[in-house]
Amino acid sequence: MKYITKKRVVLFLLFIFPLFFYLILSSGINNFAKLPIVTKNVSDVSLIDESNSAKFAGNISIVCFLGEDIETIKGAIFNLNQKIYKPFYGFKNFQIIAIYPEDKKEEVKALKSEIGAFTDMVKWKFVASSKPAINALYESFKTTEKLNNLQTSKAFIVDKEVNLRGRTDDEDFKDGKLFGYDMSSVAILNNKMKDDVKVLLAEYRLALKKNDADREI
Repeated sequence: MKYITKKRVVLFLLFIFPLFFYLILSSGINNFAKLPIVTKNVSDVSLIDESNSAKFAGNISIVCFLGEDIETIKGAIFNLNQKIYKPFYGFKNFQIIAIYPEDKKEEVKALKSEIGAFTDMVKWKFVASSKPAINALYESFKTTEKLNNLQTSKAFIVDKEVNLRGRTDDEDFKDGKLFGYDMSSVAILNNKMKDDVKVLLAEYRLALKKNDADREI
């Protein structure tokens, strides 16, 4: 009788426990550190980009809207470049997309020159489009705020599946929903957006590891 009991314990340790451990681990991978989706299936920037140089699908995109008065948002864009772009531009599929009206190409050219003086611009993409197209793209984000002269101080995170990511339990909002991150605030970029980009990158890394593990089974 004791022999049979010991045999069962050995079988449990050798076969059942490792399986149980794997299931727990898989569950943890599926539920750990996921950045909430605040809007599903936003419009892809490729739909408004006549140059066909940019797309959301397959990329982790930081999106900003420069608007009709580039000068007023320049400081916020420099903050975004310093606090978000520089720490993450080395990651695969990471990009910043800046959207602006077609008639502001000269102002944007000057902005790019200023940023490029101290930055490798390889992952910066500037997309010119018509005013109706810009508004339509922004409206697909379904945020609680409107564009002002095609401009907002908020930067947005769009994932590889073209969903808008953010927060659903942010203490600074009554309903907890944070759609975009205020680029004019270094504290918000440092303490919220940077952390959330890290979470999203980790999410994709964990998903990749899980897929690799599943293929080995």
